[in-house]
Amino acid sequence: MSGENIKIYPYRWVILAIFMLVVSVNQLMWITFAPITGTAASFYHVSDLSIGLLSMVFMVVYILVSIPASAIIDIYGIRIAVGIGAVLTGIFGLMRGIMGSYYTWVIVAQIGIAIGQPFLVNAMTTVAARWFPMRERATASGLGSLAMYFGIILGMALTPYLVIHSGMGFMLIIYGIVSGIAAIVFLALVKERPPTPAGQEERSLVFDGMKNMLHRKNYILLLVIFFFGLGIFNAVATWIEEIVRPRGFSITEAGMTGGMMIFGGLAGAAIISWLSDRYRRRVPFIMVALAISSLGLLGITFATSYVLLLISAFIMGFFLLSAGPIGFQYGAEIAFPAPEGTSNGLLMLMGQISGIAFIFGMDFFKTPGTGSMTYSLLILTGLLIMSFFLATRLKESTLLTKEKPVETTHIHPSA
Repeated sequence: MSGENIKIYPYRWVILAIFMLVVSVNQLMWITFAPITGTAASFYHVSDLSIGLLSMVFMVVYILVSIPASAIIDIYGIRIAVGIGAVLTGIFGLMRGIMGSYYTWVIVAQIGIAIGQPFLVNAMTTVAARWFPMRERATASGLGSLAMYFGIILGMALTPYLVIHSGMGFMLIIYGIVSGIAAIVFLALVKERPPTPAGQEERSLVFDGMKNMLHRKNYILLLVIFFFGLGIFNAVATWIEEIVRPRGFSITEAGMTGGMMIFGGLAGAAIISWLSDRYRRRVPFIMVALAISSLGLLGITFATSYVLLLISAFIMGFFLLSAGPIGFQYGAEIAFPAPEGTSNGLLMLMGQISGIAFIFGMDFFKTPGTGSMTYSLLILTGLLIMSFFLATRLKESTLLTKEKPVETTHIHPSA
């Protein structure tokens, strides 16, 4: 790589599109029951918390599988590692559709799909590093995150509609078929890497890289920020119907509220990640995102008007979720030469641990009688504000300034 121009290939966008497909399907499977908590509890004759467990199991499994998955990503690459995630999602998604009338089988299927999740989401920055030059990597990571949000918004908006009009069983079968198709597309079309490297890729061994990361102040601060920010998103997304139900909103309105939050994330991930690459800055965008998203969470906490609730959800999603892909790419840059999968995986791991704690905490501290979660949401807002002040102590990444000139080269899919 010494001095020669870096070549980039249009097929990188095909790779990214397929990766986005399998990630979005996996996230659709995660969030399926969140907007229909009460309806699903009645269907399976279980408690609301038991339905919450169908989402929370993804966080529990992630804690156990994340580090091994990151190691497999870094050692064996995206075709094998992401392929594992895609196949697990497809197989257990189909099983969930077939056995969807039985709660026990559904939670078994959720565990299988959840095992596949870290093989997908931890590979986001690895896909960007394999196929994209440094100047496009935050954008690529942003689009990968956009896929996560797209899957969630589909689940939030589409699930209540399908359940109301076609029933629980039909909805689960449709989702299972989609997961199987996504796995087949991935296995058929994904390639490991382009003929020539797209930029800086030299990395340390997985566990050496992890040890190095945990001795860096900026990365430790970023871990704490992800602990609060991602955990808050996981908790709010899981309990969205429980949050708005005491104010008289229906499951359809709850689903639309969650969907609007993710739609905001779709827009924010695309726009703010592009701006971050355009201006070659990470920290200012992370700070702004954390500050303004706290205002959106306050709106979700107190809004009694449906329009105001939707606006608040959009604001929270646009800023909080846009901080994710920038944070992942920033983490990969400041952790260099630690592998991207390891850096990404540890950040995700923090959000899963806190998500479990926040989900249980929000359920435990509900107001007796009304079921209101106002006090819990105020505490979460305070944690977002604390995250903003932590972000003011981050130092800007310098890796962006080291990129070499870029030229575009075409590559045929069969190459």
